[in-house]
Amino acid sequence: MKLIVAIIKPFRLDEVRESLNTLGVDGFTVTEVKGFGQQTQSTEVYRGAEYIVDYLPKIKLEIIIHEAMVDSVILAIQNITQSGTAGDGKIFVINLEKIIHIRTGEVLA
Repeated sequence: MKLIVAIIKPFRLDEVRESLNTLGVDGFTVTEVKGFGQQTQSTEVYRGAEYIVDYLPKIKLEIIIHEAMVDSVILAIQNITQSGTAGDGKIFVINLEKIIHIRTGEVLA
């Protein structure tokens, strides 16, 4: 089993979910996160005061899948989120040693 962690732009979430559903991915975890990287800082105005936005809002997806699906899931995420500009995100693939269902105690990996 593999854990795919993808950091993407928030407005791409629904499209990614639909694409993963068509591949047979029936669930994943979504977390709202903030971060920075190669994207430059931006300046916002709130109630007349100007301030610098250091951290940009992102979405973190955590998807557990069988190894055979890794390439198709990565490709699906890339096809939707890739714009060619800084801030498109990152995808990490991690090996899972063991998965345990808390309720049943069943061990999967």
